[in-house]
Amino acid sequence: MVSEKSNAVPGDKVEIHFVKEIYEGTLLESPENEKRTVLLKLGNGYNIGFNKKDIIKIKVLKKAKLSESELDIKHDSKKSNIAIVVTGGTIASKYDSRTGAVKPLDTPESLLKFYPELYEKVNVTKIGVPFMKFSEDMNYKDWQKIAKVCEELLNDKTIQGIVITHGTDFLHYTASALSFFLGNLNKPVVLTYSQRSIDRASSDANLNLKCSAEVAGLSDIAEVVLVGHASSEDNFCYAMPGTRVRKMHTSKRDAFKIVNGNPITKVYPGKIELLTGFNKRDNGKKIKIDAKYDDKVALLKFYPGQNPEILDYYIKNKYSGLVIEMSGLGHVSEDWIKKIKELTSKGIVICATSQCINGRVDGLVYSTGRKLIEAGVIYLDDMISETAFVKLGWVLGHEDWKKNVKEKMLENFCGEISKRLEIGE
Repeated sequence: MVSEKSNAVPGDKVEIHFVKEIYEGTLLESPENEKRTVLLKLGNGYNIGFNKKDIIKIKVLKKAKLSESELDIKHDSKKSNIAIVVTGGTIASKYDSRTGAVKPLDTPESLLKFYPELYEKVNVTKIGVPFMKFSEDMNYKDWQKIAKVCEELLNDKTIQGIVITHGTDFLHYTASALSFFLGNLNKPVVLTYSQRSIDRASSDANLNLKCSAEVAGLSDIAEVVLVGHASSEDNFCYAMPGTRVRKMHTSKRDAFKIVNGNPITKVYPGKIELLTGFNKRDNGKKIKIDAKYDDKVALLKFYPGQNPEILDYYIKNKYSGLVIEMSGLGHVSEDWIKKIKELTSKGIVICATSQCINGRVDGLVYSTGRKLIEAGVIYLDDMISETAFVKLGWVLGHEDWKKNVKEKMLENFCGEISKRLEIGE
């Protein structure tokens, strides 16, 4: 039994002493129905429970940080005001030291507690939480919800820019969708992420969020961009065009890379270095979203020996369009060409992208490509497959565009098609 009174409270770093052993970790709040149990989070991340009667003493090593209600946020009129839209993901989650559970960072106080350096350059004056989801659970309706929240914030004259926190795995789909839905912007819309949670020593969350806040509040960029680590080092980030990024690594800090393009800026804490041209800020302009979307579209990867009868599914289920990721320049096997022609004759739009990371599709180089063009396939130049999928749904969502889908798919709305590729790309 505890032999001396302890002033330890949930959140404190403590030692729990037994007759022969000592355990060190963070004291957690005990369940309401089990007050005889003492819970501890160990340094390796695991929780362990002890019977209170077996504990000799609990020694406080370090008191918990101030509670969110005790934090004082001072508004600095000399700093830019930004809004943060929280949708989920590791970067927007906090470990609750009282309960051991994970909760969303959904108040200015919670952000200040976990990311105090965020407030060095900007004021966070508004936080919106349209939903909290893993990115794999999102769909076009969620993209529309985010766009609607952004529309309101972009038209708020007190806000200089927006930061959106998001899960990593399907972040590039959301970045593409917002690029099309929000159109010609007046202020920065910055999506960011973290591969590793804030409680880990190797976390990328703090730098990503600091750099994102600087782009949103201090840059003249009026585009949808993704801001994240530029390398595995914890030194600077890139601001990357929303229609040009792809997650290229499962766990590295610099998971996102630009395909067929270049970063807009390098972003260091306290410094923004411009690299390429961009659409410039116009705080006085009003924004109106265009988030029409036809969800009867699909992204399909062709592989050798694939049975073309798989395409019958899309006929049967009355799909409007497909993006097929083909070979390097944009080829499929001979038996697929006849089936593709059947789909296009029924009004299903078929677009071609490349299985290659870099470069363009071109249907005019070989006879297979020319046959596919004759079958009605639209070759999408150097567009990323995921961006093409999102764009096709957006284009087909406009009833008045359906007579000129090819022209719209090849129209460069927000940098999704390059005028030319860089050497080596």
